[in-house]
Amino acid sequence: MNIELKGRKAIVTGSTAGIGRATAEGLARAGASVVINGRRSARVDEAVRQMRQVFPDRDISGIAADLSTAAGAETVFAQAPDADILVNNVGTAHIRAYNGIEDIAKIPDEDWLGLFQLNVMSGVRMARHYLPRMVRKGWGRVVFVSSESAVNIPKEMLDYGMTKTAQLAVSRGLAEAVAGTGVTVNAVLPGPTRSEILGDFMAKQAEANGVTQEEAEQGFLKAMRPTTLIQRFATTDEVANMIVYACSEQASATTGAALRVEGGVVRFVA
Repeated sequence: MNIELKGRKAIVTGSTAGIGRATAEGLARAGASVVINGRRSARVDEAVRQMRQVFPDRDISGIAADLSTAAGAETVFAQAPDADILVNNVGTAHIRAYNGIEDIAKIPDEDWLGLFQLNVMSGVRMARHYLPRMVRKGWGRVVFVSSESAVNIPKEMLDYGMTKTAQLAVSRGLAEAVAGTGVTVNAVLPGPTRSEILGDFMAKQAEANGVTQEEAEQGFLKAMRPTTLIQRFATTDEVANMIVYACSEQASATTGAALRVEGGVVRFVA
């Protein structure tokens, strides 16, 4: 399959590293011009510099903005008022130990609300701006990067799981709203992935326990995700491949979907 996105402009939120960065590179490789986003100017500038070296013939730009706030979203809109492709990737999680309901009871309001603002409202704000413009043009792609935690709620990260489930509701509802317009809206559900947040956490766990990172990851999977079928962490490129496909012309009949790239962790077929 030859995915061709020449002439398309893509915005990928949270794309200085991890799944977002791999997605930005995949879209650029397919010919799209790409806007990189992150909170800190230095990281955005470095990501843009590196991508321009790899893709010298592509239009690569960057916008530093904190998308957990309405002001941050407005910064993006001012610098990139239009887009053909929107990948709502930015997000984070609070990785905690779990020893019972007492740990859940200790999660403060600011953690619940902070994750909701970043993981959910960032995508709501971005879609609210770009979707009407895509509809007017008769073509567009919006992808929400959710998680298998949306349907396989982790008790140790209940606040995170809540936001990922909310993303599925938003993405499906938006797909319904733009039915028949040539615009598609989908969600992608990664599983355990060697991305920046989880990868760094596993590296620290490996160092603390005197084992390799792969051994630490295997321990995590056995304890927390024993149903994995690939029996390893996914790579960011493997997740990005699904996202790039969902952004392509070839995916024109795929909309309102929750596309799983979670290594078979979730034990149901639908």
